[in-house]
Amino acid sequence: MIDVNEQQDLLQNIAKKLKREITVYAVGGTAMMFHGMKDATKDIDLVFNDEKERKIFEKAAKSLGYKEFDSIVVYGTKKENQPIMLARGDAERFDLFNYHVISFFFSDNMKKRAENTIEFGEKLTLKIADVHDLILMKCATNRQKDAEDVQTIIETQKIDWRIIIEEAKHQVTLGKSTAIFELGEFLEKLKEELKVDIPKEVINELFDLVIEQAKEKKE
Repeated sequence: MIDVNEQQDLLQNIAKKLKREITVYAVGGTAMMFHGMKDATKDIDLVFNDEKERKIFEKAAKSLGYKEFDSIVVYGTKKENQPIMLARGDAERFDLFNYHVISFFFSDNMKKRAENTIEFGEKLTLKIADVHDLILMKCATNRQKDAEDVQTIIETQKIDWRIIIEEAKHQVTLGKSTAIFELGEFLEKLKEELKVDIPKEVINELFDLVIEQAKEKKE
């Protein structure tokens, strides 16, 4: 596990090793720590703009002793767009995503909503994903701890469900045709199994949109 201060020190050290300026987006537990919703995390989840920047960061991390880690250990099976994983013994692990977070796109709208920015030296800019987009990214990875994290987000943050619904619709326009269905299924599970306070009309609207999608596909 790594806390906020330790994480900042680590990113500062990586920034010193970078060969050029890059911008990365913090998602997952990393973003939750910066939003004050977690004290520590096992995974440092980062999204990159392109493969070249991800490789530059990967090389810098490896220079500090991080080695490749098999993502199947975490996800169980091989999924599309799994991250490059780097670990250093039993300590924290880097999960490095490139534009996609499993089956969801880290869209331009998400990048615009990531308004909180932290500079590490002159070469590393870290942007913190908005809480609404954290919910969508947790839906994409969909592990047990992700459901628990979303429960924490919903219970501690003021959620504008319209932002989440509209982004799910946007994901469809980007080519993620099952985004609305997966979000609806994920939220329904949270409501039924973890008793998370999610408005029923939100889930109903999502599944109404799924029905509309199916009708449009037939026409």
